[in-house]
Parts: sequence; C-alpha cells; structure tokens
Amino acid sequence: MGLVSAPAQANLALAQKNACMACHAVDKKLVGPAYQDVAKKYAGQKDAVAQLTASIKKGGSGKWGAVPMPPQAALSDADAQALATWVLGGAK
Repeated sequence: MGLVSAPAQANLALAQKNACMACHAVDKKLVGPAYQDVAKKYAGQKDAVAQLTASIKKGGSGKWGAVPMPPQAALSDADAQALATWVLGGAK
C-alpha cells in the first residue's frame, strides 16, 4: 500500500466503514465509477466538493450509467464532505 498520509488513510477507512468500496474502487470501475474517474469528471469545477457531497448524501442515477447510487443519508455532512474531498483528490 505504500506510505499514506494520515488524512488519506482516515478517508479510505471512512470509505471502507461506510461500504463505499463495495461498489467503488480507486482506479477501476466496479458497480460504480472509479474514484479517479470521478475526480477527472469534476476537475476544474469550483463547486465540485459541494456537488459531490450532495450526490453522496442524496444518491443519484444517470451520471454514470443505469445503475443508481443509493442515498447515503446516514452519513454526517462532515463525513460526506470528507469523502468528496478525498475522492476529488484522486482518492490518495
């Protein structure tokens, strides 16, 4: 796994704890898109963190194909924002 900074490790742990990794991987498509592909899609958008945080909390469909992402309403706003920031940073 190599050296990973504490915040990145914490956010990977958060993703694992909340079952995100059941449908997503860092660098390849599973059921949902790879986190690196999500980062590329949102690159350069000034409100990317807010958009992705909302997508995580509300779920959605159609952005990445037919399979819907269920809402993650039980996540705190802070956890959803931490995950969005981590994903947008390339999930590193």
